[in-house]
Amino acid sequence: MRPLRALIVEDDKAVAIVTRGFVERHGGFVVAGEAATGRDALEAIEAVRPDLVLLDVHLPDASGIEVLRVARARGFAGEVVAVTAARDLETVRAARAFGVRHYLVKPFGLEAMRERLEAIRAEIERAEAHGPRALDQRAVDAMLQPSERSAKPAPAGSQLTLDRVAALLESIGADVSAAEVGERLGMSRVSARRYLERLVVDGAAEVAPRYGGTGRPELRYTARR
Repeated sequence: MRPLRALIVEDDKAVAIVTRGFVERHGGFVVAGEAATGRDALEAIEAVRPDLVLLDVHLPDASGIEVLRVARARGFAGEVVAVTAARDLETVRAARAFGVRHYLVKPFGLEAMRERLEAIRAEIERAEAHGPRALDQRAVDAMLQPSERSAKPAPAGSQLTLDRVAALLESIGADVSAAEVGERLGMSRVSARRYLERLVVDGAAEVAPRYGGTGRPELRYTARR
């Protein structure tokens, strides 16, 4: 089967580089383009006609959901992986309404990305070989409810460190960012965010975006009461 064309829509350059590396390591996909804004994403979709768009939900000039709405209205029928740090129900519902069946929650690891790419490539390969299939209830449920494993961030490495992060979050009693947690515990912001996301998945913490004047929203974490 031909390599599938992937478009990466991500305004964080570091995340875009990591995402490109993950896609290229798969071997069944080629990165056909990158975009950092909603406007550039729409232009790239028209120009590249990708098989897959890895779409960041939070972009500097528009939401990824709005980008997808416009792209669908213009006839784009490719697969989309919604890449987001948000877990709010409305975002998931909105993405699903425009045909999104696959999600990656930041920070994601290579294995989570590989699973999504494998599922998408298998579905496209089957469709091109045999045409659309009739869906039964099990198939519909599988599409609408991605596995819990694929939605979780890469597991935190140390239970002791996870307990320290949880204790700090509980003692603060207010919302904090990953950078603030990292500074207090002497770890990097990225490491702190991985442990915080693990606590969110485990139900011990909650996360919500805080929107400032410009740029990306900052994620704030609180201990769940």
